[in-house]
Amino acid sequence: MENQQAIVLISGLGSQMIRWDDTFCQLLVDQGFRVIRFDNRDSGMSVFRSEKEFCFNGDFTSIKKDDVSYSLIDMTKDIIGLLDHLHIEKAHFVGRSMGGIIAQLLGSYFPERVLSLTIIMSTSLNPDLPPSDPEVMAMMMKTPIDPAIDKEGYINEKLLFAEKISGSQYPIDNVSEIQMIQEELSRSKTKNGIIRQLLAMGSFQYNPEILKKIMVPALVIHGIEDLIFHPDCGRDIADSIPNSEIMLIEGMGHAIPVELYDLITKNIVGIIQ
Repeated sequence: MENQQAIVLISGLGSQMIRWDDTFCQLLVDQGFRVIRFDNRDSGMSVFRSEKEFCFNGDFTSIKKDDVSYSLIDMTKDIIGLLDHLHIEKAHFVGRSMGGIIAQLLGSYFPERVLSLTIIMSTSLNPDLPPSDPEVMAMMMKTPIDPAIDKEGYINEKLLFAEKISGSQYPIDNVSEIQMIQEELSRSKTKNGIIRQLLAMGSFQYNPEILKKIMVPALVIHGIEDLIFHPDCGRDIADSIPNSEIMLIEGMGHAIPVELYDLITKNIVGIIQ
């Protein structure tokens, strides 16, 4: 294992490591890589105990400094701590959505630890980029159904959202998605984590110099039908990182469909070799 190069998979907002499912991971393992997935702080089994709770109303302009429990930089440093714990000097990083933002920060602030970056369905948080689809944002910002009170309603609400963002050419498999939602629910050990992660994103100060400092090979993958981060978000990242290339996928939304696993993993390996 010491001779294997490591690929670290970084999950998105409120997303658990199991969203990088076994099939996706195995495709990379089959190429000879050591694949590492983990729960970001405040998701899955990674528990963050906040000193206070914050009732978020969807208005980031109302956020005060004291409302933010941690930053995206803190989440980035978590990954450096993970590498140190695993005695890994350098790794390849693949980040999806918010995980793609964290990957950008790794490449810019910790270049000595990064071999390559793959940034999937993400953004630089440039405020001049097109906004998210308003209907999708409304679905994200509404108070979720409490699964302890109405588990079926909770699952149906999650399923509806997954269907909304999936993209026209890659509809979700309802059975598999329900199984994933139930597994996520069973291993979720934190409360209001997604709100604190949102605050970390919302309080981030965009700086165009961050991407310009990334010198490792970088691949940007983005769906043409992404309703959360417009395709221009992916184009902006690729245009801003000097040594990068972009792959835009027709019919793909803000999800990584099983049908594209082979294509995506081959391209990840392609920029590494």
